[in-house]
Formats: sequence, C-alpha cells, structure tokens
Amino acid sequence: MSIGIWEITLILVIVFVVFGAGKLPQVMSDLGKGVKGLKQGMKDEKDNQKSAQTESEKNTDKNS
Repeated sequence: MSIGIWEITLILVIVFVVFGAGKLPQVMSDLGKGVKGLKQGMKDEKDNQKSAQTESEKNTDKNS
C-alpha cells in the first residue's frame, strides 16, 4: 500500500494548519535531525553487533 498524491496533500494541509507556515522550516529541520539520529543509532547498533560477533569468534578460536 503506497501513499498517493492526495494523501500527501492532505498531510501537508494538516501540517500547515497545525504549525503554520512560519514554524514549518523549524519543524522540518527538527524532523530531519531526528531521522539522522535514528539512522546513526541504527548504524551504531549494527557496528556493535558486528564487533560482538567478531569478539565471540576470536574467543571461540582461542578455546579450540
């Protein structure tokens, strides 16, 4: 199920009504920072899992 042009238009109208045109750039900036932080957190978690797996493999090799 994809979002069509009418759904996007409706969402934008609601955003304009709720936040007003003056605050919209600030809201979008905050949203962008939030998405960037989420992506960074996901990347860090993936890196931590890889490090833990590598450490586990090293310990297994030492015990063999």
